[in-house]
Amino acid sequence: MSSFSIHTLGCGSARPSLRHKPSSTVVNHRGNLFMIDCGEGAQLAFMRHRLSFSRLRHIFITHLHGDHVFGLPGLVGTLALNGTGGDITIHTFEEGKKELGAILKYFCRDTPFDIKFNVIKPEEAVILETKSLTVRTIPLKHRIDTVGFVFEEKPRERHINPEMTAFHGVPVAMMRNIKAGEDFVKPDGTVIPNRYLTTDPTPSLSYAHMSDTMYMPSLAERIGPVDLLFHETTYLEEHKSLAAPRGHSTARQAAMVARDAGAKQLLTGHYSSRYNDDYPFKSEAEKIFSNVILNKEGLITNLD
Repeated sequence: MSSFSIHTLGCGSARPSLRHKPSSTVVNHRGNLFMIDCGEGAQLAFMRHRLSFSRLRHIFITHLHGDHVFGLPGLVGTLALNGTGGDITIHTFEEGKKELGAILKYFCRDTPFDIKFNVIKPEEAVILETKSLTVRTIPLKHRIDTVGFVFEEKPRERHINPEMTAFHGVPVAMMRNIKAGEDFVKPDGTVIPNRYLTTDPTPSLSYAHMSDTMYMPSLAERIGPVDLLFHETTYLEEHKSLAAPRGHSTARQAAMVARDAGAKQLLTGHYSSRYNDDYPFKSEAEKIFSNVILNKEGLITNLD
């Protein structure tokens, strides 16, 4: 079972279609769930993925367009009916705290959990840090303030070499320190370097979620190498003239960002309803970047 996976609940754009649901994604990191955007019907899609409501503690809003937030009252209401306890933190702009807060206060009065708001800004900043993960924002170029989110694992612990630790008599009580990189000092004062007692840690994983944005050549450097990049692909290159004025990108432009950032994989999405076939998005992007995943509702993408 993957320790880091991305669940696509919806990958359509603003105009409704029968083929795709509005934007919503869940990051599952070691059983802890983080939702990015909450389009209409997100709570039903959440259930179809058999995700646990009790493990959802953070909701990240990329921007305040309806197709990214209209599902929030329904989700919060479902969480309340489900008896979810603890805190739910919504990461959004000051305007989102005001407007969404008023809606939730009216329609979701009696929740068994506290709704908290973490006010973010359209800037590069770390907005959440857990024991194993950091989340940072990157400002995007859309018609209103918009950010992307980068989820990055902290460096993992080194692996114990059981034969060497047994040979040198490392006590069990020291194992945590050894995993953290400490040397072992024997009772006679002999220092056993950590590299003899451990092997290199499993590489840390990362996921970048770049929502609605026009093409930004500088974005690649800000993202940096990631294991998986979601970058909106609202249009195909044949409709490039529509993309920038509406604050969106083409599949080709998304592939250019993935290539320049050094991403391992590109995940498409936020498809315009004008298209009846999604495959051309993958085909167009693959002309620039080879490892493209064609997004769809119900897709689970494992990073490890």
